[in-house]
Formats: sequence, C-alpha cells, structure tokens
Amino acid sequence: MTVEPAQNAQFVENLTPREIVAALDRHVVGQKDAKRAVAIAMRNRWRRQQLDPETAEDIAPKNILMMGPTGVGKTEIARRLAKLARAPFLKIEASKFTEVGYVGRDVESIVRDLMELAVAMVGEEKRAAVEADAASRADERLLQLLVPQAPQAPQPAADPDAPATYSAPTETRERFRQWLEEGRLDHRMVEIEVDDASQQQFEMFTPQGVEAVGINLKEMLPGLFGKRKRQMVEVSEAREILRRQEAEALVDRQEVAEEARLRVEQAGIVFLDEIDKVAGRNGGHGPDISREGVQRDLLPIVEGTTVTTKYGPVKTDHVLFIGAGAFHVAKPSDMIPELQGRFPIRVELSALGEAEFVRILTEPDSALTTQYRALLGAEGLDLSFRDDAVKEIARLAVQVNSQTENIGARRLATLMERLLEEVSFEAPDMEGVALEVDAAYVTRALAEIVEDRDLSRYVL
Repeated sequence: MTVEPAQNAQFVENLTPREIVAALDRHVVGQKDAKRAVAIAMRNRWRRQQLDPETAEDIAPKNILMMGPTGVGKTEIARRLAKLARAPFLKIEASKFTEVGYVGRDVESIVRDLMELAVAMVGEEKRAAVEADAASRADERLLQLLVPQAPQAPQPAADPDAPATYSAPTETRERFRQWLEEGRLDHRMVEIEVDDASQQQFEMFTPQGVEAVGINLKEMLPGLFGKRKRQMVEVSEAREILRRQEAEALVDRQEVAEEARLRVEQAGIVFLDEIDKVAGRNGGHGPDISREGVQRDLLPIVEGTTVTTKYGPVKTDHVLFIGAGAFHVAKPSDMIPELQGRFPIRVELSALGEAEFVRILTEPDSALTTQYRALLGAEGLDLSFRDDAVKEIARLAVQVNSQTENIGARRLATLMERLLEEVSFEAPDMEGVALEVDAAYVTRALAEIVEDRDLSRYVL
C-alpha cells in the first residue's frame, strides 16, 4: 500500500483557524496568542495537503515555542489540539533525555513511541469500522459452541453414489440466537480458545542506548507458541473475547501500520515539555555539556530525519514539534542556535489571576465544578456551587500560589479535593440530599489550612 503525501488530506481535519480557536476556548481559558498560533499551524497542515507533492515536500512545519509559568494551559492547548486534529500526540519531558553516552533514553524513541500511539489509534478505528461484522461472526462461533451442528437424519441424494447430506437443527439454533441476543444465556459457561501471552518485551542494548524491543514469539517460534489455551468462561465474557478476536482477524495489520506511519509523518504532534531545562545556562559556569548534548540529539529529529521503527522507517520532516517551558532561569536564546531556528513561532502565555481562576472553575466543558457535580451525582447527591463560593476558591488559590510554589491552575484541583473530602467520603449515605456550597462553607473548610503557611505547604 503506497499513498503519496498529497493524497493524505484525510489525515488533517479541514477546520479554519477561527473554528480551532473556538473549539479550544471550550476547554482552555484565555491564552489567545497561543491558541491563534497553534490554530494557524494546524491550518497550514491542511493547506499543505492540498498542494502537489513536489511543492508540499518543501514546506516545513512552523514549530512553536510556548513560554509561560506552570499551570497556565501549555500542555492542555497542545493536547486538545491533537484530539481535535485526530492526530497522534506524544508528550515527553525533554529533561528525561541525555546525550548519547550518558545514562538516559535515545531521543529517537520519541518517534518510536509516537508510532506506537498511531498504530493503536488507527487499529482502534479499523476495529470500530468492522465491529458489526465482527459481532456477527462472533455470535456464529458462540452459537456453534452452544448448539453444535450435529448430523441428523440423512437426506437422500439425487445421485445414489453421492454421500448423504445432513440438515442442521435450524429451529434450535434460531431459538438460541434469540436467547443470546436477549442476554438469557449470559451466565452459561462455554469453553473457548484465548490468546496466550506470546508477546514478550525485551531490553536490547544498542549504540544509541537501551531500547525496549517488542518481539512476537508466536511468529518466530510457531511450534512453541502456535497454540491458544482453552478456558471456561461465561457467555457474556466469551462474546466480548470472540468479538475482539474476529475484529483483529478482519483488520489488515500491514494496512494499519502503513496508515499509522502516514498519519505520524503528515499529522504527528510532539509536545516537548520542560525544554528550558535542557537549555544551556549562562552566568560564568560555562556550558552544561549534558544539556547541550540533549539539544544536539534533538536537533536531527526536529529538523527532519528518518527513524527506524519496527513498523518501518518513519520520516519526521513534517511532524509538528511544540516546545514548552517556564524559562524562569534559562531563556530561549540560551538554546543552541540551530535548535532555536527550528522553533520560529514564539508565544508567551500569561500568568493566571483570580478572574481567570473563576472562569476555569465554571466555563470549560470539563470544569472542576462540573466534574464534581457529576461524580457525586452518581451517588444521588445534588451538589451545586454558588458564585460566591467559586470566587472564594479562586481567591484562596491565588493566595496559596503566592505563599508557596506557584503551580497555576493546578492549585484549583488541590483545593477542590480538600474542600469536598468529607462530602466525598459521606456521599454514599447522602442519596437525595441537595448540598449547596457557599463562601462560608469554603472558608470553614479551607481558611485555617490556607492561613497556616507551613501546613499549606504540605497539604495544598
């Protein structure tokens, strides 16, 4: 299966920058500049897909460098962008890598990990596409286990020399088929074949470092691993196992690998977090060789190279890289010039204040207040938050951030968990209760801890 890049428009969603920003606004508060930057980068991918292959090959992605304190939305913007684009997305901390020869991981594992994610993503889509067919085939297999097609009275053949034919008990099978669909057979036991653990993982020492290599022993040693083990399970469980087996059988693994490779090459996104931690430090101490080595190892991947994976060679020329860091100590200019040049778009994310915290608690589709209402609603507890309670939580979050380490909006999650700890514990016994959280409730639950700096340093 060979597909030219210019024909891969299906791997890039046709969304305008305005639509992308609007979609991001549903999940991330503020940070207009960063949203516009990633929206343009994503739209440029779609534009590139519309060009002829020769022109498209020469258009490099405009990688983005996000600068801002922790907890302001850098990771969330990139993650939501990838989900919106249906693109393989990998978040990796740049500080985990070290120069070749030092203890650490080979930077090419970024591409291998991204490829694994893409294979899983495409495989899931392919299995979903054949779900109905797989379910039908699984039910037939299950019916054969429940009602084997045993020979009945032989039917006379037209040719006296031909073997006699047998009719299957169709009425019985159809009755069992109906019971199976109605769930009346769910607890009956059947014996099925299940896959044995033949996929083994080994660590291999290579010149680039230590790599995890997946080896399918079933394919290498069919005589030893060719058999499935038989297991007694309930019909409901057997149905799911057989559906998975049939779905796997209907999906072409080679096609999945090829489409995954194309999706990585044309739409993959790598989020390099803490990239400031591998920037060289100026100040009279000289260059940090290990940190600079990481940058030089990252450079070929970001510039564009071909990485060997177990699914074949993968090019990184058009993978979008988004670097992010607080840059409190180091500056973007502390990175080696070659790497700086590979992140032409720079956006600075602003710190969040009380007003932004109020919006974060209420506006996004997955706002914390919405999450807790849903969670405790599962227990039959009707939880609600008054406006003054939300404002008080936001005020306390700002106060704790100023007194201890400033972790941005992540502080809200800590405060909310502490605020509702007692309610979460007692919720199973509060079915039918309506609880309204107001500012006074927040003050009673959190004020003492917030005021005690030593305690809040460890608790909040």
